[in-house]
Amino acid sequence: MTEKADEPNFEELRDRIDAGELAGPTILSAALMVSVAGGHGDERNGVNRDLASLSPSPGNVCNGANDCRRAVREQISAGADVIKIAATGGVLSNVPGGLNQQMMDDEMRAAVETARTFDRKVAAHAHGVQGVNAALRAGVSSIEHGTFTNAETFRLYRSTGAYYVPTLLAPAAAYADGVRGALTPAQFEKAKLAVGNAEKSFGDAVRNGVKIAFGTDTGVSPHGRNAEEFALMVKNGMSPAAAIRSATVDAAELLGLSAKIGTIAPGKDADIIAVEGDPTANVRLLENVSFVMKSGRVHKLGGARQLTTVD
Repeated sequence: MTEKADEPNFEELRDRIDAGELAGPTILSAALMVSVAGGHGDERNGVNRDLASLSPSPGNVCNGANDCRRAVREQISAGADVIKIAATGGVLSNVPGGLNQQMMDDEMRAAVETARTFDRKVAAHAHGVQGVNAALRAGVSSIEHGTFTNAETFRLYRSTGAYYVPTLLAPAAAYADGVRGALTPAQFEKAKLAVGNAEKSFGDAVRNGVKIAFGTDTGVSPHGRNAEEFALMVKNGMSPAAAIRSATVDAAELLGLSAKIGTIAPGKDADIIAVEGDPTANVRLLENVSFVMKSGRVHKLGGARQLTTVD
């Protein structure tokens, strides 16, 4: 759903944090996800579809390559730092139709080419393997979710250099919501499809040497519990040190921010967290952060006596 006229959007929140008016994290906004009509990013697929249809078009819905170019430009005009496209169906859009490819190959290529003319990277929401592979062939910088894979998927990850952002928390949280009756029947069926395959694909990606960046799709899983993703990554074949690197060094590289963040070094932003104990021995320690510094300013200082920094 779009923001109400009197509510700040993420672009405004980002700008106010950057200006020092508010305390908050570094935000790179994707504005609204570019989607084909009827696709996962079309707000009319929400539970309040009838009400959404009365709202003005937010400009993110497109049909055909030329129209998808227009939608990308509109999101950049709205302040998007990166572009996100809905390559496939998604769990929480309230329509049946599975998790298969929705955006056509030429539409994805047009979105990527247009984003590049504005020096923007493209992240693709993608579950079904055909949509994942098509997005990789189109030149996206990352795949978000990547639930279903095959041998061609891993070849494409390696040949294109794209990152895989697994978001293992998201299908697990959606499935739990479905079990307790919080999803519609269409949503729950898709959650059932996603929940087991996400962890299998992650394990296969680790074994195939795919570049992985940390992400959680938080909002599907509860805010504030993002660090639970680390335990799922380790459970499915990644070492704790590699999982931590995926959230620091590798995530910074994906976002094009390695010159500013990702490691602790002279001249970089002093964005640092610390925990009591050694998270490379027990990654779940990252679920209880004792110390938070943003741009050199301490925002949280716990009572820990011995702290391990995670850059």
